Amino acid sequence: MDVKMEAGWKEILKAEFSKPYFLQIVTFLKTEKMAGKTIFPPGSLIFNAFNTTPFDKVKVVILGQDPYHGQGQAQGLSFSVPAGVSLPPSLQNIFKELQTDIGLPFPKTGNLTHWAQQGVLLLNASLTVRANEPMSHAKIGWAEFTDTVITRISEKKQHVVFLLWGKFAQEKQLLIDETRHYVLKAAHPSPFSADKGFFGCRHFSKTNEYLVSQGIDPIDWKI
Repeated sequence: MDVKMEAGWKEILKAEFSKPYFLQIVTFLKTEKMAGKTIFPPGSLIFNAFNTTPFDKVKVVILGQDPYHGQGQAQGLSFSVPAGVSLPPSLQNIFKELQTDIGLPFPKTGNLTHWAQQGVLLLNASLTVRANEPMSHAKIGWAEFTDTVITRISEKKQHVVFLLWGKFAQEKQLLIDETRHYVLKAAHPSPFSADKGFFGCRHFSKTNEYLVSQGIDPIDWKI
């Protein structure tokens, strides 16, 4: 099937699009829509992370679990919300750590597109969700697809920084070749766990220190 995705990613992932699990995802989403279900993000933004961060530009991966399930929040980038949308609690905590770590002013918007355009792949493990039902699409096949994405990055690139926040993200560590890449782990930025090791992790400065040490331009974390 023809998936609208940046050419580099499309080439890397082309074998997935004809596999039974991926066709099952497509069928499931069509069935949901026919049943009148609202799905986030909108269809044009399901692969936004890939279209905003081309494969050959990936420097950093920030792994989320599930798209936001409220109206107008999800935009296909993990943790990010469009300008004008209230900041979700986890994103507020990410910005607090950013402020403490590198002294940036607290952002007025939660739109992280600027990060994505610089090579920060904002990848959710599930790429869709039913409105107001968190994790509702977690078992429809997306995990197999996004695990493949992580594996391909690990195999085909070098010196990528993986930021694994929380237990769910850290389970993906097995997919990453740590002789080629740099893995940073911390608690999830959720209000339930941010004070258990996310605050003070200094992942933003550590990421840039590593990139510079490898001769790679650092990320401008300013929003």
